Amino acid sequence: MRDQDALPGPAERRLSTKEAAELLGVKPETVYAYVSRGQLSSRRVPGGRGSTFDAKEVETLSRRNRRESGGSPGSGGELSVRTRITFIDRDRYYFRGVDATELAAHHSYEEIAEWLWTGHLRPGVTFTAPEAALEVARRAVDALPEHTGPTDRLRVAAIAAAVSDPLRFDLSEESVLGTARTLIPTLVAALPPVVRDRRRDDGPLAHRLWTRLSGRKPDEASLRALDTALGLLVDHDLAASTLAVRVAASAHAHAYAAVSAGLGVLEGPLHGAASGLAHKLLLDVLDRGDAAPVIAEELRAGRRIPGVGHRLYPGEDPRARALFALLEGIPRAEPALLAARDIVATTARHANVDLALAVLTASSGMPSTAGETVFAVARTAGWIAHALEEYGERPLRMRPSGTYVGPKPPQPLPER
Repeated sequence: MRDQDALPGPAERRLSTKEAAELLGVKPETVYAYVSRGQLSSRRVPGGRGSTFDAKEVETLSRRNRRESGGSPGSGGELSVRTRITFIDRDRYYFRGVDATELAAHHSYEEIAEWLWTGHLRPGVTFTAPEAALEVARRAVDALPEHTGPTDRLRVAAIAAAVSDPLRFDLSEESVLGTARTLIPTLVAALPPVVRDRRRDDGPLAHRLWTRLSGRKPDEASLRALDTALGLLVDHDLAASTLAVRVAASAHAHAYAAVSAGLGVLEGPLHGAASGLAHKLLLDVLDRGDAAPVIAEELRAGRRIPGVGHRLYPGEDPRARALFALLEGIPRAEPALLAARDIVATTARHANVDLALAVLTASSGMPSTAGETVFAVARTAGWIAHALEEYGERPLRMRPSGTYVGPKPPQPLPER
């Protein structure tokens, strides 16, 4: 805070909290958040309980917000979204201010999800699917064609679970958190198991997910790697799918619908499906025994090389670094790790999390779509966190204004 006790000059105009909020197009609570960040100064009203704000400061902040967002107050064009969930900084990223790779190293996926949602850890927490919702979701997923991809199965499961929940339109924090804690295990349990192992139907989510991805009996190191992958992928700021979730939540779509919006975007080859492309590339390198000819063919065909480079990290993706470190302790992952290092050396680029996921899935006998499944399940927790945050903002603020470039109106009616 700045100059809170200074006396106003003769030309200084002060605004009430309500006036400042209206000018900025935010809630009154957000005005005080600006004060706590040092972006505005405030002064208590003598003898009163409210605060006043320098009109020039508020107007300056309003103009800056419009430049950053590409819109104006009330237009909904806020493309730069303030969030308290994830911060990305060169070679690290943080969940609510805590190093995300450290969280994933010491806590389970469920515990990290709770941290994202509430800012509190719940040691040993596990998520359980209600039997009624699970039965509806399983029936819907089982009715799909055999060739259906994992993201389609998850999307259908989410919609089925929504239909079975009469309280889905309750957007209170308590209700949405209840939805989150049951939806995620429902999504996993609705996927058809590769090998049915009732011992893995309970306990940590990673154990249940393994039976949906691999027919191999897992060791503890492999289960730990999968759980860590889930924790590392919980959130990554405003990725394309997360932005879609916030747009849906801005319109007060319920949590199931918001998650469904995220799943729809995740399926793109430049997002969640990228790990499958990296998986196939890795298998090709393992089959050929050399990355150079494989990379050369990809480049000759004009295709981008999956699994390397990331627009947010100038160096190695910290998620890849953390996952590779765990995979190095799994003997059967060594051939895939060597192939991944060959890809990195040949392309002269840093690995990203898609390549690390490919090593995990390829060395565990999982299909090429497994990374996409891991990504989708993990990110559901982050989507819920962003939906919760968006429900507390001004409704419909996530609506940018279009710049019309078509024929100048009015145009004549088209001829038949």
